[in-house]
Amino acid sequence: MKKLILALIFTVGFAVTGNAQDKPITPANYKENAGKVVTLCDTVYTVRIFSDTLTLLNMGGAYPKQKFTIAIKGNKLQMDWANLKKKHLCVTGTLELFKGTWQIVAAQPNEITVSK
Repeated sequence: MKKLILALIFTVGFAVTGNAQDKPITPANYKENAGKVVTLCDTVYTVRIFSDTLTLLNMGGAYPKQKFTIAIKGNKLQMDWANLKKKHLCVTGTLELFKGTWQIVAAQPNEITVSK
């Protein structure tokens, strides 16, 4: 009986934790979610290509007033960069603060989804 109760408590605990991660992350929540894997969605305002291995997408506003930046590193992610402006996209990755700007680093194709 004790094992059954412990198993039930354990299962409910994981269910509650899973629901907390499904809540949308807003700029007000960035600080408390720093270092965690999150999914952020917004509109691309500017695209800056620095090299074939570094592209920055400013989301939710133009630089320097963007809500966050997507730093695309490496060359595994091939996208139509010129036509991303004003598109809505979602990115999943670790949220971090870089030089005063919130960013998510993406390097794999499955980390970014573009809405059509």
